[in-house]
Amino acid sequence: MDDKIKQLKDWIDGSDNIVFFGGAGVSTESGIPDFRSVDGLYNQKWAYPPETILSHTFFTKDPEEYYRFHREKLVIDGVKPNRAHIRLAELEKEGKLKAVVTQNIDGLHQAAGSKKVLELHGSILRAYCSRCGRPYPADKMNHGAGVPKCQCGGVIRPDIVLYEEPLNDDIVSEAVHFIRNADVLIIGGTSLNVYPAAGLINYYRGNKLALVNLSSTPYDSAADLVIHEKIGEVFGQI
Repeated sequence: MDDKIKQLKDWIDGSDNIVFFGGAGVSTESGIPDFRSVDGLYNQKWAYPPETILSHTFFTKDPEEYYRFHREKLVIDGVKPNRAHIRLAELEKEGKLKAVVTQNIDGLHQAAGSKKVLELHGSILRAYCSRCGRPYPADKMNHGAGVPKCQCGGVIRPDIVLYEEPLNDDIVSEAVHFIRNADVLIIGGTSLNVYPAAGLINYYRGNKLALVNLSSTPYDSAADLVIHEKIGEVFGQI
């Protein structure tokens, strides 16, 4: 076992107050493309830039084009949790992990068995009417054709945070609480370039900040332990 991975394992073995903060890299090993890597969605050709399509303004103006993109690029059927998701769920069951704070919208942490999951950007597995707020099954939104409509005539939308929309205050407050009080904070699979989500790690007050990501991040120099490897491979050893 690599010395750095052994160090992380020792921290985990010795703590019962761990928080995990994760991003797209946690799910890429399950076959979900991220947005910013060389092969990610931001580097694929589309009629509009993905960040434009995934904005509140665009969704309101052209829901039909939004849903064409949504179903082709965001909905990936048959994906399953990988070693990172599964190990995190195990650590929670063992009483060590207190919360998963995720930027992902795929629901794979819950599919792996994690109970305390704070979804900063919502979930593609939930939907509601943009006019009356009535909840709807995700299948009505994620499959089929055209723009899904509510009984009231409003457009059904995903329960995700689009660009130009604020994060949920209650979820952010809860995430801050767990991060601030954590003994060990593990950050995994994120470039830490997306704000305000990335800024939440500044609330950590401990001295066991582990950063597991394939590429370097703006926070590498602030971390107590940096591991530049695939997160699934790392969690498969701890």
